[in-house]
Formats: sequence, structure tokens, C-alpha cells
Amino acid sequence: MKRESDILIVGGGIIGLSLAVELRLLGSTVTVISRDSQAAATMAAAGMLAPQAEGLPAGPLLDLALTSRALYPEWTRKLEELTGLSSGYWPCGILAPVYQQAMGKDAESGRRGEGESFAASFPASPLSLVTPSSSTGSALWLDKEAIHQCQSGLGADVIGGWWFPEDAQVDSRALAQTLRAASAALGVNIMEGVTVEGIEQHQGVARAVQTSAGKFSASQYVLAAGAWSNELWPLPVYAKKGQMLSLRVPPGIHPPLRRVLFGEQTYIVPRQDGQIVIGATSEDVGFTPQNTPAGIQALLANAIRLYPALKDFPIAEFWWGFRPATPDEMPILGASPIQNLTFATGHYRNGILLAPITAKLLADYILQQKSDPLLDNFHYSRFYKPSDSPNGKLAVYPGAKISTTSATKPMQVLDRTIEIVNDRPLTIAGKTFNSRLMTGTGKYRNIEEMQQSIAASGCQIVTVAVRRVQSNAPGHEGLAEALDWTKIWMLPNTAGCKTADEAIRVARLGREMAKLLGQEDNNFVKLEVIPDAKYLLPDPIGTLAAAEQLVKEGFAVLPYINADPMLAKRLEEVGCATVMPLGSPIGSGQGLKTVANLEIIIENAGIPVVVDAGIGTPSEAAQAMELGADALLINTAIAQAKNPPAMAKAMNLASLAGRLAYLAGRIPVKSKASASSPLTGTITGSAS
Repeated sequence: MKRESDILIVGGGIIGLSLAVELRLLGSTVTVISRDSQAAATMAAAGMLAPQAEGLPAGPLLDLALTSRALYPEWTRKLEELTGLSSGYWPCGILAPVYQQAMGKDAESGRRGEGESFAASFPASPLSLVTPSSSTGSALWLDKEAIHQCQSGLGADVIGGWWFPEDAQVDSRALAQTLRAASAALGVNIMEGVTVEGIEQHQGVARAVQTSAGKFSASQYVLAAGAWSNELWPLPVYAKKGQMLSLRVPPGIHPPLRRVLFGEQTYIVPRQDGQIVIGATSEDVGFTPQNTPAGIQALLANAIRLYPALKDFPIAEFWWGFRPATPDEMPILGASPIQNLTFATGHYRNGILLAPITAKLLADYILQQKSDPLLDNFHYSRFYKPSDSPNGKLAVYPGAKISTTSATKPMQVLDRTIEIVNDRPLTIAGKTFNSRLMTGTGKYRNIEEMQQSIAASGCQIVTVAVRRVQSNAPGHEGLAEALDWTKIWMLPNTAGCKTADEAIRVARLGREMAKLLGQEDNNFVKLEVIPDAKYLLPDPIGTLAAAEQLVKEGFAVLPYINADPMLAKRLEEVGCATVMPLGSPIGSGQGLKTVANLEIIIENAGIPVVVDAGIGTPSEAAQAMELGADALLINTAIAQAKNPPAMAKAMNLASLAGRLAYLAGRIPVKSKASASSPLTGTITGSAS
């Protein structure tokens, strides 16, 4: 094992390098391990320092961004003095033009879409200077005449816009080069082309990192691996690909743009060297590399609409990179569950902007254990929740939030309210449900029976087979209209998928289907990968591969699996929201044939365990809950009963009874009888 430094940073992107320089200036020896800096988020960045033009909402992220923007002039000056290189910092301001259509749309919807201008959220007004608050800086509204005078050549349908004089830009590639040069000048050890494969830890302390070049240790470790962070720790950080391109101002033409244009679905960033950067797509395609015709076409179309003269400018370059996104689009900064491991990841679209403040705050935290109040809002625990499991462990779910309340909930049993002390509602991926019974929509004789059964079951989660709905398979016609999706949470499932790739594609379709039904924030998917046509047993290898990818894409993954304790633990480690082991094969009604393994899974799980498949009777449902399962998924036993609504009600009561029995705690099993009425203190007769 090689001990190289006081501090070892995993990740050689803009965040890792900024922190390395800051730590080295404060006297620490630092090693940076970088897998592939050319694929990092820096390559998908135009370098805009635009908290106002981007329209960051009031709150901790905006506060962090404004503080960081204010640091930029002095920060880049020091870097340039140290290296003799330019970072391309340019306080040029940002102009955010608005189209008539965009303003109408945003006024009606009250929100802006990905890449849309902050300006679109404001109504048109006469030329005026406004300061939304003392903390955000000034913004100047320009009407149509004023904006076209300010910047000639804009598209004819631009009807006004906002001028943000305090926003700025930096050349992201030049900044990365400057940071590398500064690191080298200061003696930071940068290991490029080395992959970190794991973090060794013991009793809550990181001991070393295992890499493709051997094992390295340090006193402190920092996870700044961007979109790859999830491979080393189960954080809800996933890759969002960004495609970009650049144009060159033709020879003999005076630079037409002197400030950034931030418009609807596009931004145009002129560099001082005559290059014009156009960006950027935001694609949920995992780590799929390369530029695509569709991506480049969309970028060019939006940019030309905003500034038509670009259609005649020569193309200089195409490129792409992977941004580290999180469900709430805010970074994860500061403490981790390991006492000498610090998180510095998940910056998404704001890595360049937030580099100086991230370096400053985390250097203070690492070296002095000084945690600025700003860091509190970006703690990893916002994506964790207390587990419903008896062991009380913490479990991580994409998109989960910590609940600060643990009030008990009443349980309705035979129309009498029983207070269950110390029980919590079922929580999956940050969403809370009072019912612990999930049902399905398939195998019913007709839509009416399905509607009545779901109502009788009292369930709040209903699975829907995405492929069957899209193909209008028998029994699924009109399903979208048959249920009230404002009261029922849809759980799209990948039924019918035989491979991991199929399941991933269908999961993405399911997310869009949920959005169409009004569940905009629904990222749930019941993952099924079943190549076995006879027994319908899930493929463990394909399930794990699909789960890993879907977690990276921000899904709350509920995987259907064999009752395999090792697979269940591995799925938990990669960030799944639950595990769903089978009791026996799908639709067989054999009951619980896997009790021993279910008990092991439940005992060791830090995430909810949902028993799925094989339950045929209410007594079997109660048995599963008595084992400590967090919930049940029952479809066939209800749908194919002689009276489905009555069976649905019975399963509802069974799940409640089983949960109550589990919490109450059963008596121990004894080999001999034990009288229910003890003899001690009783009156005994005697012979006269």
C-alpha cells in the first residue's frame, strides 16, 4: 500500500482540482486520482456564471451560487498570477431574450422548462431596473426596441428580455488547464487515467482506495467523482449527457456578440478569441458517448432562431460530457457516513459556477472541521430516511427526503381504530403510504371488477404493465381513464422484458406514461427481467445490471427478485428503493415457499422489503407480514378469486393483522404446555 498524501481526492474534474489547489495552498499534501477528465462535466460546460439568468429559485442553491459568483474575480486572478495562464474570466453580463410564445406559455404554467430563460418567468414591463431582493443582484428589463438596439441581429420574434449585468462567464477549458497548471506548480500529485475501484473502510473509517494502479491511502478522502460517484458510494448521482458545439466568426467580420445570450432551450456564449459556444442538451441516456445528429440539429435550430446570422458561421468543433445530476438538482457537499470521507459531488449544471465556493467551504471543513451553515442544506442525509426495518438502519433512495416527524398512524381493523405505538407509515423513495398492500391491474375479468377490487383493497400503489397499456392488450384498454391517478400512485412495471436493455427502455417509457397521467414527479419503476417462460423466474444478473443503470438515471427502482439474500443486499447497495422477493412463482398461489430466505432478507435489509408473488390466501398474506415484511404486492390471488372485491378486502385486513402481530411480538415457541391460568395463589382443597 502506498501512502502518498494527507488528502486523496477521487475525481480530477473542475471540483476536484479546485479543492486540490485550495488544500495545497493551506499546506496539505494532496493526490488527485482522475479516471478520464475528457469525459467529465467540464466538457459539457460553456462556463456561464449565471445564477440569475439560469433562474435559480430563492433558497440555499441560489445563496451558494451568488456567493461563489462573487468570489470569481479574485479567485481567477490568483490562479492566473500563479500560472501565467488566462482562465477566460469575462464579466460580460448575460442577456436573456424572450419570445412572445415563451412568455405566454410561462405565464400560464407558472414554471420554466430545462434550459429556458429566467426572464420568461417575468411579465413584460417598460424599460426598468429591478432588484428582486438585496441578495440576488440587479436585473434590467429591455422592451423590444431596446433589446434589438442593445444587441443587433436577434431573431425577429424576440419581443424583449432581461439584462443581468452581474452574471459573467469563464472559459471552462481554459479554467481546467489553469487549475491543472496551478496544481502542478504547487506540487499536487495528479494521477490521470487511473480508475478507483473501491473504498476500503473499517468501523466507519476509510483506510484506502483500491485502484487500477494499486492501493493508495491517506488521512482524509474526498469523493469528487462527478457522474461516476455512484459507482463508489450509493448516492443518487447519475449521468446527464450534454452535447455542445462551437462556431468560428468568419474572417473579416467584427465579433458580432459581446455578451452571452441565454434564450429558450439554448445559450450562445461568445469567447474573446472569436469562438462561439452553443449548448447544451440534457439527456437521460446514462454514459452513452458521442454526439448525435438529433442533438446537434436541435442545438443549431434553437441557436439560429435566437441569432439567425449563425447559420452562415463555420462549425469548429462538436463535443459532449456527463453532468452529475441529483434528484433535486443540488450538490452533495460535506460529511459522509465515513468520518474521514467528504462528499463533493452532484453539481449538475453548476459545477463551474460553484467551484470556488465548494473549494473554500470544503477545505475549511476538512482541515478545521469547520462546517459553514451553507453546507447544511447540501448534506447527503436529505436523500436518506430512517429505515422501517426493526434494525433501524439508514437506507438511501433516489429522491428521498428525511422526515422530521415520526407520529404514529392509526390502523383501521374491523372498523375499530388501534393505535400502533412506534410504527411508521411505509416510506419508499421519500414518498409515504399508509397502506402496506399493493395490488395490480392485470388478470381481472373486466374493468369494473378491477376498479371495485382496488377500492376494496385500500391500496395506494397499483402496478401497471407499461407494454400492455401501450399495446392495449386485453384487459388493459381504457386503463388510464379507469382509475383516479390523483389518489393512486402508479408503479409502472417492466413486465414482459427478457433482458436488462429491454427493461431499461420500458422503464423510461413508464416514467413518461406516469407524467402523462399527471404524476410529474413519479420516478418509480417495478423492475422485472424475466427470460424464463415456464416458471417466470427473474434473471438475477439482468436485474442487477438494469437496476444499476436505472438508479444512475434517477429512478426509484423496486426490483422483483428470487428470495436471494445476497442479491437483495447487492441491490440495496446500488441504491434500489426496495427489494421485492418472491414467496413462490408468479400466479402459482403456492404461498410462502421461501420463508427461510425471506427471514434473512428482512433481517439484513436497510430498505423496505415487499413480498411479491405466490401469495394465494389471506392467511399467507398475514404470515408474510408477521415475518416482518414491510409490504405485500398481490395481484393474481385477488383478480382470479371468485369474488375479487371480497378477496381484496380480505387481503387488506390480513396485511393489517400481520403487521400488528409483527409489532406486538409473538410468544416464544415451547416444547411443553404452559397453563394460561397459573396455579400460584389459588385455593386448594384438603381432605377432612
